[in-house]
Amino acid sequence: MKELIVNVVNDIENIFLLENGELIEKYEDSNHKKRKEGNIYIGKVQNTIPGLQAAFINVGENKNAFIHLKDILPKNDSKIENELNNIQNYNIKDYVKNGSPLLVQIKRDATAKKGARASTHINIPGRYLVYMPNSTFITVSQKIENKEERERLVNIVSNIIPQGSGAIIRTSAEGKKKEDLEKDFNRLSKKWDEIVSTNFSDEDIPKIVYKTSSLLYKLLLDLADSDLKRIIVNSDNVYNNILEIVKDIEITNVEVELKDEELLSVYNLNDQKEKSENRKVWLKCGGFITIDKTEALTAIDVNSGKYIGKESLEDTIYTVNKEASMEIAKQLRLRDIGGIIIIDYIDMHDDKNKENTIKILSEAVKNDRSKVQIEGFTKLNLLEITRKHICSN
Repeated sequence: MKELIVNVVNDIENIFLLENGELIEKYEDSNHKKRKEGNIYIGKVQNTIPGLQAAFINVGENKNAFIHLKDILPKNDSKIENELNNIQNYNIKDYVKNGSPLLVQIKRDATAKKGARASTHINIPGRYLVYMPNSTFITVSQKIENKEERERLVNIVSNIIPQGSGAIIRTSAEGKKKEDLEKDFNRLSKKWDEIVSTNFSDEDIPKIVYKTSSLLYKLLLDLADSDLKRIIVNSDNVYNNILEIVKDIEITNVEVELKDEELLSVYNLNDQKEKSENRKVWLKCGGFITIDKTEALTAIDVNSGKYIGKESLEDTIYTVNKEASMEIAKQLRLRDIGGIIIIDYIDMHDDKNKENTIKILSEAVKNDRSKVQIEGFTKLNLLEITRKHICSN
């Protein structure tokens, strides 16, 4: 059973997702955080940089957004898709002009050192679908593994969305009727119609035309078809907001409770929250992992620690690596780690143990709501994986 705990202190929302009492995801949100990821703007091309095949777009924020040519070229052009590796064959100036308006969506928020990352490939997420109005392909979540179900969903969606549009069919669509998918698409289509019908003049540019939903809305949208049974909150305003979201998304069988107390202590979350922020995470066997984030990637190191094993050295190492794999999968989700992740396992000499370690990790990340891609071991025995973060923090 899943529960969502929303503890509000000084207008800061600490959001905790519990499964059978165990903390599996946590987020923080406040009115002071300006999340732009998902926002859609009519921006103005500030300047193009042919050497980078990129441009900077003024979207009305402190820093200009960065857009690469591959995020401008149409995704539905198979010829271009095949030639993207030869990006030098194209010229950014053939596609955007300085001073011209450009409809873009923020795909990644700005950091202290970099501006936001933008794209012309618009995605509007719904409960069962992600509508892509300017793409022409339909794809299905990899977590829907049944071939017949995947084909059924594609057939339904291809008859719902307009010609020349595309969609991502989400995991939550599995087993749903055509009426459910059609109703979800109609909501998304209405949003898109509002965006493209926005009136503006040259003086209005840059202008925001679509503001992304709140973090709570996104989470409840994702969790609507999971085993979410209860939402507990300690703020009148947030409580009323959640009731509106639940009604809008049409979530059923979820109990929403308002409690006038500090929830971290009541639900024994302080210790779990603190452990989720530690650099070092101990394993049950006595080994441990360390997690270090850098600008480019996240490095996870596996250590044997206090564990000495009872059999051969290879078996001892494999035991630690196996347990580390399951813990790493939990931590990726709990900390919402995104981007490139490098895992430095203790060196294994048996190729079968390496294969089994990847299988264990692959099975463990299936519980993750986000997409995790396991690339395999490098020549230096480092495991490369990527993960798309759920919410920027």
